Amino acid sequence: MVDVTDATFERDVLERSVEVPVVVDLWAEWCGPCRTLGPIIERVVAATNGGVELVKVDVDANPRVSATFNVQSIPAVFALKDRRIVDSFIGALPEAEVKKFVDKLAPPLSEADRLVAAGDEASLRAALEFDHDHPAAVIALADLLIDGGSVDEALELLKRLPETAEVRRVAARARLSAGAGDGDGAGLDARFEALLGRVKDDETARQEYLDMLELLGADDPRRTQYRRALASRLY
Repeated sequence: MVDVTDATFERDVLERSVEVPVVVDLWAEWCGPCRTLGPIIERVVAATNGGVELVKVDVDANPRVSATFNVQSIPAVFALKDRRIVDSFIGALPEAEVKKFVDKLAPPLSEADRLVAAGDEASLRAALEFDHDHPAAVIALADLLIDGGSVDEALELLKRLPETAEVRRVAARARLSAGAGDGDGAGLDARFEALLGRVKDDETARQEYLDMLELLGADDPRRTQYRRALASRLY
């Protein structure tokens, strides 16, 4: 379950819905029925074992998302697939009804899905034998390869997928793995500043700078700061 904001809606809902159905639960702290529905929908979605993903949006803190769905009352729940709303309901439904709603979205588990759930390298490679472009298998295996130092293989593997926020994140992690870690360690600001002086004329420095931005995350205030600094140097 992910808490989505106005800033992360594009990545965590629209882009993610291309890979897996996403259920959006719009709620507010003062809403009693929201507190009733919340644990129910979390349980039901969790039971799909990744077949469906749940995100939650606090409507008071995120007015742009609320406006996108034209929310009139809450709790309001929307299901998205391939960037489109495919189903919705309003109010705190009983668990049996919520399960029917979610079950319509969850695809039946394939053999590749079952292997991905195992999570080890051998199972992930076997999953890709069944489904060459299985998104979850590609991402999970690429992450394992990066952890094991096989960066070139990870980057080659990622070419099987269309570009999404998750693919960009893993690719950035791969390119930075030799020196930048996860992009959040000590000295990050100094590293940005050092690269900034080279980005205009050095393509390698520019790519490293962009990769570091990718790993900052949409909610990190430094992302806007360093994007503006990059634009000022390039243009």
